[in-house]
Amino acid sequence: MTAILQDAAQSASLDRLFTAAHAARENAYAPYSHFAVGAAVRTPDGAIFSGANVENAAYPAGCCAETGAIAAMVAAGGRQIAEVLVVADCGEGIWPCGACRQRIAEFATEDAVVHSAGPEGVRQSIKFAALLPRAFDRQTLESESG
Repeated sequence: MTAILQDAAQSASLDRLFTAAHAARENAYAPYSHFAVGAAVRTPDGAIFSGANVENAAYPAGCCAETGAIAAMVAAGGRQIAEVLVVADCGEGIWPCGACRQRIAEFATEDAVVHSAGPEGVRQSIKFAALLPRAFDRQTLESESG
């Protein structure tokens, strides 16, 4: 995993992203796994949308925190993700699951960054392309239909 260097403005933006994801995690509904997750996405214009995981007794009918954050972004008219932060209390850090990586790919900009965080803050940051190389995306469909 590669480190992403940040300037002061990026650091302030990352703090806002972490705060939103952490607050969402506090409201997670995880009565079965007891594994609360929060996520936040930032659009290129700086808007931040958050979500929390929501479990369901009819497992796996729940939804991931990233799914909620992306849905909130779309409901507000957003169509691009510049940055994603996922937070949970686990030793190795938390990364989006495969389904969420595909959801992020639908909206991620070329230089989108994904941050893995614990309750104390960001642990690692990488470019989305490194997290899901050769993603199946809109360009894949357009190249096949041409």
